[in-house]
Amino acid sequence: MRQPGRQTRRPERRTPQTAAELAKVHERALAEAAARAAARDTAPDDQPLSQPRPEIGDSWERLRRLGLDPDAGAAAVHLGPAEIEHRRRTSGLDPLLPVLRGTLLEQSGQPPLILAIADADGHVLWQEGERGLRRSADRIGFLTGARWIEESVGTNGIAAALRAQRPMQVHSAEHYLRSHHSWTCVAAPVHDPGTGRLIGAINLSGPAHSVRPYLLQLTATAAKLAETELRARRLESLHHLRTLAAPMLARVNGPALVVDAAGWTAAAAGLPPPARLRLPAEGWSTAAVHWLPSLGECVIEPLADGWLVRPVPLRSTVPTPAGDPAGPHGPDGPGTPDGRDGPGGLGGLLAEQAEGARVRLDLRRPGSPALSVHGAAGSWSHALSPRHAELLLLLATERNGLSAAQLADALFGDPARTVTVRAELSRLRRHLGGLLAHRPYRFAESVLVGVAGPEDPYDLLPSSSGPAVRRLRAGLAGGTVRLPGPPPLPGALPAPRSGRLPPA
Repeated sequence: MRQPGRQTRRPERRTPQTAAELAKVHERALAEAAARAAARDTAPDDQPLSQPRPEIGDSWERLRRLGLDPDAGAAAVHLGPAEIEHRRRTSGLDPLLPVLRGTLLEQSGQPPLILAIADADGHVLWQEGERGLRRSADRIGFLTGARWIEESVGTNGIAAALRAQRPMQVHSAEHYLRSHHSWTCVAAPVHDPGTGRLIGAINLSGPAHSVRPYLLQLTATAAKLAETELRARRLESLHHLRTLAAPMLARVNGPALVVDAAGWTAAAAGLPPPARLRLPAEGWSTAAVHWLPSLGECVIEPLADGWLVRPVPLRSTVPTPAGDPAGPHGPDGPGTPDGRDGPGGLGGLLAEQAEGARVRLDLRRPGSPALSVHGAAGSWSHALSPRHAELLLLLATERNGLSAAQLADALFGDPARTVTVRAELSRLRRHLGGLLAHRPYRFAESVLVGVAGPEDPYDLLPSSSGPAVRRLRAGLAGGTVRLPGPPPLPGALPAPRSGRLPPA
């Protein structure tokens, strides 16, 4: 399965509205929201001439419901010097500073800018740029150690990129706080290519009147360069682990492989090496033997910065589901450390596992969707990519199934984008086997499916701007729909199937 957080992250192409237009949209949107809250009625008849972008509008509505004052914000959260240094060392971002400075700041003819690098929690760990501009940023609390999240400082570039997990721009009055309207921020997320884990965001900020449209593409390119550097370091680490593992594998009786801490295979003996094993999201238990979806029962032993895995006995690879056009490795081919899947994947689930299987889609933590399966052959859980989480949510809330065109319309507002949908579902079916059916796409009839959602409906898959997901958030917030409940324990009566998507 694709790495969590790994999806196509194309920077936005839309030309920003002018600051004056955005200011009118901002004031009108807040006034209408306040009127609806007071009167518990619909919006006024005279609709505004324009609306904020979906991501911005969703953010404003969430912050309004949280009660954030657009004039004051919330109490600032700042890290102390010791905590800043600790987070710098453990973030994995420290080695990337030279390439980021060279790409983003050392460009001739560029307007004054501030480069800020934040960790995955939104803490600004580094901030560099023109001195006068930094003094202006200090006045709105944008300084090293500040936590730049929506709940404290409203809609902003860093928070938007971390929530959406794609390059984002917040221009002028798209900021929720009025004190930020003179600024424009562009930001792009950075993921660890080995684990897919979101590790931070790169941000460029400057005066709204002088920021150029190309800066969003530049920031996205810098994030890709940073991930390339991280990928090179991981390959070097794998080579080192391979060197350490070779003598040990020569002495092991039977098939075995050595993987790093993220599950990437460094060396193998006696079996075709999968590119990556999906290790348990919750870590290893104290049991002597562990079950892995792709290999069956295995003895696991620590080795340097990884694990020695010895299957007992070796399981055969599960063939591709019938009719799956992706072939044995899917559209992307065998997995590599750049975040694509290999034959190890989550896979190895036989079709008979669907009988009575219990599936739980865990969406409680924004940005960290996970899937757990309890079936006849064993139990496992793993993090999901945002796109796969979207698809599984839609299928969980529509048990009768959806066609590729319906899913494309739900995700992109364009029923013609079926190629993308079919490719992603092909990958999912390769890993989930008989748990998913097709024509139409749906969970198998015997599978019991539940969804655990976040406390705030607007935290449901915050990286998604799909029309159906946005309708589902609004329906949950308004109490008109609910998510399917948790699947029952073995032997219990099935829970009623509920949670149909609200109408368009």
